[in-house]
Formats: sequence, C-alpha cells, structure tokens
Amino acid sequence: MKILVVGAGAIGGYFGGRLLEQKRDVTFLVRPKRAAQLAETGLVIRSRTGDVSLGAPPTVLAENLHNKFDLIMLSCKAYDLENAIGSFAPAVGANTAILPLLNGMRHLDMLDDRFGKQHVLGGQCFIAATVNEQHEIVHLNEAHDISFGERSGGTSDRVRAIADEFKGARCNARLSTEIMLEMWEKWVFITSAAGATCLMRASIGDILSAPGGKEFILGLLGECRSVAEAESYPPREASVARAQTTLTTPASSLTASMLRDIEHSAPIEADHIVGDMLLRGAEHNIPKEKLAHLATAFTHLKAYESRRAKALASPGKT
Repeated sequence: MKILVVGAGAIGGYFGGRLLEQKRDVTFLVRPKRAAQLAETGLVIRSRTGDVSLGAPPTVLAENLHNKFDLIMLSCKAYDLENAIGSFAPAVGANTAILPLLNGMRHLDMLDDRFGKQHVLGGQCFIAATVNEQHEIVHLNEAHDISFGERSGGTSDRVRAIADEFKGARCNARLSTEIMLEMWEKWVFITSAAGATCLMRASIGDILSAPGGKEFILGLLGECRSVAEAESYPPREASVARAQTTLTTPASSLTASMLRDIEHSAPIEADHIVGDMLLRGAEHNIPKEKLAHLATAFTHLKAYESRRAKALASPGKT
C-alpha cells in the first residue's frame, strides 16, 4: 500500500514514522523547511515505548506531487486544512482513501465537498506529542492510539488493508466499526476540556479548586453531550463516566492543547472545535440558555483570536 502522510509534525511524524519503522511504503508531504530538516537529521522519535531514528525518510514537496496514493493520512490543524487539501489533491486517485485525524466534524464536510464522501474515512487519534528544538518528535506519555473505519459502520477491504499495514507497528492501531460515535465521544470530551481550561486559563485541578469550578466543568460537559444526542450520537455511559472522572480529578494538571497554543500566542481551532459544537446545537434548536457555558467559552476564544490578529498586524504594540 502506498501511503502519503501529510506533514511530519507531532502527529503525522509519529504515526507515519511508526509505519516507516515497519518498512511500509510511506512518503511525507512536507514544506521545504521540514524537508531540509529531515534530510539532515532524519525522522527521530523519542518515546518511552521505544525510540527510533529513521535516516532521510522519503519526502515530497507539493509542487512535485504527481503520483496517486492508496492512503492519505491527514493530521494538520483545522485552520490549515484548506491549504493542505490543495497540496495533496494531486495524490487522490479513483481508489484513494483519505484518513483524517483532525478533531471535530467540520473537516469531514470540507473533504466530502472536495473529493466525494466515498473517499473519506473516519479517524481519530489519542496521543500527547510535540516537536522539540532539535526537530525531534517527543512522545509525552504512553498513549499512542489511532482508530479508523468506514463512516457508515461495518468494515471493508480497504480498512482491513489499512489495519494490516499497522500490524507490528509500535502504536495501538484499531479498526473501528463505530468510528463516528467514537469521534463524537472524543469531540464532546475535548470541547469540554478546551472550553474550560482556555476560558479559565488554568488546569483542571486549578479550576476544581475554585468556587463553582466543578459545576462549570460538568455544565459544559452536559451541554456538549446534549449536542451529540441531538445529532443522534449519544455518548455511551462508559465514555461519559471516563470524561467525568478525568475532568473532576482533584489536583489534575490536565490542560487542553488549545490552551498551550494560546499561551504561545499561536493560532487555535476555535471555530472547528468549540464553535461548530455551538453551531450544531443551535441548528437543533437547543435553547441558548442550555448552551450558555459553551457560548461563553467560544466568545472568549474569538476575543483571543481578535486580539492576536491585531497584534500581528501591529508588531511591537500591545
């Protein structure tokens, strides 16, 4: 199977690297700067589950992408999706499967509109990873899970073939027959975590120590859950219980990656993660007062984006 991994950052580099480690036919679609880094230092993964250094991994620049691929793994941020689509479009052939690992659901609509729903699988990953100053991919904990499947449910030859590619790879890869439900369950959780920690600019533990903190977090989780239920993807009780436990653990240092982006004055996925959840609630006529926590969190994120845009337009000014 010919696999194109769009990007070689923390997510694409990690899972693509684990496949390449197993001698799979993997090529990374990267920008010139990243291509030069990989040519010089190779693709290096630092992980407690096993380090790997892959010298000069196969790369291609967008202007040189002419061949078709069987599988395209997409792991960019939502705000880069439009540009990413333009870069990998020449690689999509009649039988290409696109596996997006983005959070939320809005990206599915964009990919369906451009390539047709038949090309687009459901997918998600659970991993904490970053790229350090040496351009190495650093895996921050033990979770390195990826799941994928047909959005209509069931299974197929192509998802079984993808599962075969992951056999032996040093990550937890799983073919799912309920991938859309799993994606919704993750979206409910990350929207709750991002909404709470970004709005409060604090960890879960710090929020819980504040008056009304637990009630706010659980209120936000309940609102997200109500949207999922309206979309006909009610989270399973086990998923809700895990989310509640994680989000109400005293002294927890958990923060959303979106908060870490804010702290570094970086772009964020406000519209894709929190905004789209709020929009879908409105489309299902959920009363505004029943989405108040979600709306407040979204307003905060959009205010951050506005302030950041002004700062970028007027460097040196506060």
